[in-house]
Amino acid sequence: MNIPAGLGEALLHSASDAIIATDREGRITFWNPGAERIFGFTADEAAGQSLDLIIPENLRARHWSGFRHTMETGTSRYGHGDLLSVPGLTKKGARISVEFTIVLLRNGAQETTGTVAVMRDVTKRFEEARELKRRLAGAGAGSRIAAPSEK
Repeated sequence: MNIPAGLGEALLHSASDAIIATDREGRITFWNPGAERIFGFTADEAAGQSLDLIIPENLRARHWSGFRHTMETGTSRYGHGDLLSVPGLTKKGARISVEFTIVLLRNGAQETTGTVAVMRDVTKRFEEARELKRRLAGAGAGSRIAAPSEK
């Protein structure tokens, strides 16, 4: 299959999903327009920064434990199309809900050199689902469905 000219550039510079690359230490090496739109930081602001920039403080220890394990083993359970849903942090300090997959970057010797994450802001969908669950729980607790003979 021939890859159309410009496909890579078009995907990387898309403004819809965030595409964020890191080195082995978790420093940001690529930040596309989608990441700017979702998280609020410009590419210049994000470049060279730790991923802590967008990870809520209470989740950082767990994130770094998983990140280090991935760098050491060269494997991730989220690299095969499985979505990870986590809270993220915007420049304004707001928490958002994001879903993402990752791809491991490797050198010629197949050693893991970093990651690329493709992220989508699913805050609206997450909040709608939470509200629906809340309403359903409230409806179920306070009422019952009348049997046909009771109508």
